[in-house]
Amino acid sequence: MFVCICKAVTEEEVHEHMDDGADSADAIGEKCGAGWGCGTCVDRLNELLCARYRQSRCSSLTAEVSIRRGSWVNG
Repeated sequence: MFVCICKAVTEEEVHEHMDDGADSADAIGEKCGAGWGCGTCVDRLNELLCARYRQSRCSSLTAEVSIRRGSWVNG
C-alpha cells in the first residue's frame, strides 16, 4: 500500500527506513521524499512511527506535524 502518492513510497519502504534508523517523518523524508510533497502522508508516517515506538514519542510527533503544516499553509 502506498503511504505517499507524490513520491510513490510504500508502507514497506517506510518500515525499511525505520529499520535503518529513521525515527521521525523528516528522517523518513530525507531517505525517500515522503512527506515533502503535498504533506498529506505525514499523518500516516507518524501513525507508523507511533506504532513502532509504542506511544513514547507520539505527542512530540503530533507537535511536529502541527508546526510543519503551519509552515506549509503560511509559507
